[in-house]
Amino acid sequence: MAEAYKRKGMETEFILAQFIIKSLQSLGGTASRETIKESIAADSSIPISEEQIYGTITSKNGNQWSPFLFDFNFGIKNLFICGYIEEYGRNQDIVLTEKGRSADYSSFPTAEDEEKMKRYWDNKKKERIKPINNKDNQDAVDDEIENDEDIQDDDNEQWKVKVLEKIKRFSPQKFENFSRLLLSKMGIQFDPEKGVKMSGDHGIDGYGYCVSDEFKTSIVVVQCKRFTDNPVSEPDIDKFKGTMSKHSADYGIFITTTYFTASAKEAALQGNNKVTIIDGNKLVALIEKYQLHIQPVQTYELGDYYDQEN
Repeated sequence: MAEAYKRKGMETEFILAQFIIKSLQSLGGTASRETIKESIAADSSIPISEEQIYGTITSKNGNQWSPFLFDFNFGIKNLFICGYIEEYGRNQDIVLTEKGRSADYSSFPTAEDEEKMKRYWDNKKKERIKPINNKDNQDAVDDEIENDEDIQDDDNEQWKVKVLEKIKRFSPQKFENFSRLLLSKMGIQFDPEKGVKMSGDHGIDGYGYCVSDEFKTSIVVVQCKRFTDNPVSEPDIDKFKGTMSKHSADYGIFITTTYFTASAKEAALQGNNKVTIIDGNKLVALIEKYQLHIQPVQTYELGDYYDQEN
């Protein structure tokens, strides 16, 4: 079973914020949240594994949630409060400010940073909770901050955790059908027989054609692995490449609900028969992009006008 990411209070959030700064600096100062997470997972000097980043745990009420996601969003919010990143919105890239670009990431937070964060979150408590008189109310304050929309809804990511957990409970056949549907939305034309029938497909879950802008037709084969915790390993990629050769495929697509080991990623790019890999994180991003069986919810943010007395 995947090792869960373990929270250790504010210290963990600050350390993760350091890694966010480091990753953004290495990525040129601008990147999406998903790219930042991938950069953190790929950095061998950062003691957080990919399985920890994308792993979830079950809460007391039975819902799945991501401890890493909470600390990640909290870290981004604190970096904005302290002036290391520019103001951001949902589905927008995170951009370093001049302060963030020149900062020594290991020095975060400075004494000045700590004062800014304390002032911000103290004000949040005052806005949301009436004056407290006992420990129970203090616990309520802490719970309120942990559920603050500035943290949990910064990238509207909680639905992503939920949808991936539901996909992990698909039957293998449903996951294969779902994957072919998604790839069809992306422009692949699937053969109605090859890779669809449960036998005689030589280990593939889809066989189709992709036409480029230059009208070049490529043969594509697909492999789907609906895992709950285990990653896709290098032998899985090697076996799939052998199957690709049998079908004279120009390239392959390997989709999983978990993640790929470092050696599997390397194997996917070796040789002439390259494999495009789609892990659980990228899978959900594509579901969002192509609006596959999801419905966007529109909301509004009040302008400053409503806070002005005159």
